[in-house]
Amino acid sequence: MRLGRVRFEAKYLAIQHFHAEKGWSIRWMCRQLGISKAAYYKWLHRSVPQAEQENLVLAELIREYDEQYNHILGYRRMTAWINRLNGTCFSKNRIHRIMQAINVHSVIRKQPKKYRKSTPERTAENVLKRDFNASSPNEKWVTDVTEFKWYEGPVCHKLYLSAILDLYDRSVVSHVISRRNDNKLVFQTFDKAIANNPDAKPIFHSDRGFQYTGRVFQTKLTNQEMEQSMSRVGRCIDNGPTEGFWGIIKSEMYYLQTFKDEKSLRSAIEKYIHFYNYERFQERFETRTPMEVRTEALNSDAPALYPIPENKRIQKYKENTYLRYLNHALHDLLSISARFI
Repeated sequence: MRLGRVRFEAKYLAIQHFHAEKGWSIRWMCRQLGISKAAYYKWLHRSVPQAEQENLVLAELIREYDEQYNHILGYRRMTAWINRLNGTCFSKNRIHRIMQAINVHSVIRKQPKKYRKSTPERTAENVLKRDFNASSPNEKWVTDVTEFKWYEGPVCHKLYLSAILDLYDRSVVSHVISRRNDNKLVFQTFDKAIANNPDAKPIFHSDRGFQYTGRVFQTKLTNQEMEQSMSRVGRCIDNGPTEGFWGIIKSEMYYLQTFKDEKSLRSAIEKYIHFYNYERFQERFETRTPMEVRTEALNSDAPALYPIPENKRIQKYKENTYLRYLNHALHDLLSISARFI
């Protein structure tokens, strides 16, 4: 493991290892690797620089957090965890280099499916319109249902998770797990959210599932004075934050384990949601957890703002679309003016 910046350090480490483990001749190994014996002994008896000593300590800390958090920390979040929990200010590049050196990697999430380009269709029902920023808690809620599978021999069983997220702090406001994806599941999730937030009157966004389009559920929204918003048909990106949360919980917990009974799967879901709300630091929130941000905002007259960073790829797409629009408009104007010349 090379954590220093000494030239030929990898060769020196190899000589040290094989001499200690295999008893190989130092002279012979130096000759084979093209370095002098004196240079090896100079490296062996050197005083270890402070930066390299820090790297060794960081390497052990990285291994500890990697095991503790089930390999879900990439170098950005690993940096946030280390700095937050130890009161340090190490750079992302340094943590990244050490993680590469000791072969520590986060769980890689599957690439999302690519969807064909389509012209957005404005509908009255899509009130949210992909504006996922919120200035205070209980301003915008999003919800959905996802499924988890567990196997009893060759027989596949399913559990359904219904959750409501607050777009201000991305906390899970309420959730319910059930064997059935029915109205009762969604109603219980909503009632639980209202019980915890009785004065909340947010925009309530969902897809067009049968549970949300029914008269009973719409009556619940009306009684709570909430404005209903729905994704357009075939546009799951309209509910992007909820889809993103499903990806997080499945890649960081569900796909890493094999479940053979309902009890262990239920327990794992409950534990992860608690971890997500109370222990999973988010860089967007200045390395704090969703519940830390939520508690602070609920106790403040002027909650802090956490705008979503602009996606450069999307920004470039918008700019190119705008330029194409201008070019078409200019072409039309030139065509019209040519008729009068």
